[in-house]
Amino acid sequence: MLTIYAIPVSLYCAKLRILLRHKQLQWREVPPPGGYGSKEFKQIIPSGNLPALVDGDLILADTEAIAEYLNELHPTPPMLPADIIQRAKTRELSRFHDTRLEPELRALFPHIKPENRNLEVAKKQSLNISSRLEQLASMLGDKNIGNNDTLSLADCGFTISFEWIDALTPTLDLDISWPDPVISYRNHLRQHPAIAAELADYQPKIQNFLRAPGHHEA
Repeated sequence: MLTIYAIPVSLYCAKLRILLRHKQLQWREVPPPGGYGSKEFKQIIPSGNLPALVDGDLILADTEAIAEYLNELHPTPPMLPADIIQRAKTRELSRFHDTRLEPELRALFPHIKPENRNLEVAKKQSLNISSRLEQLASMLGDKNIGNNDTLSLADCGFTISFEWIDALTPTLDLDISWPDPVISYRNHLRQHPAIAAELADYQPKIQNFLRAPGHHEA
């Protein structure tokens, strides 16, 4: 059985769990020894990244690396297109989430506690997140969102970030502009069985975190 080092509220751990659910893999989830960022955990995972995977003798960190490994090891159902160009575009979309949209969202986390809130930061990040969503709308282009049986590696991260944006909007008084193509994409993702199952489990974790922030990184 796969072992996943994770913490409950982590966005990237939730992203990986969607893949695990979609592929109907069995896994056990354990907290990092000593806690997130601890020296004890870094003796196992030098980067300290979460999630991290243990599969037999293999120890692997970084969500994208784990996702691609599992997709190759368990190719059915496939989560990358067969066509080389479409595979490249899917990877581009996935990297856009991890390197463009998610960092704009993460910049808000230090301001969740009432004593740390900064209206100027919230205003700035509202504009930045809205800009990234506009870019995403253009990138989605002709992406086929009509089949609930299909799920790509790119889809798993966006759905979790969308939930965080919604959750932080009233907390930080964000003003987010949601383009219609992104709304349609989001609504489609929510109907997928693996995503629906993860969201049912994960949404309460977000709310618990917002009621008592600062315990773990998300």
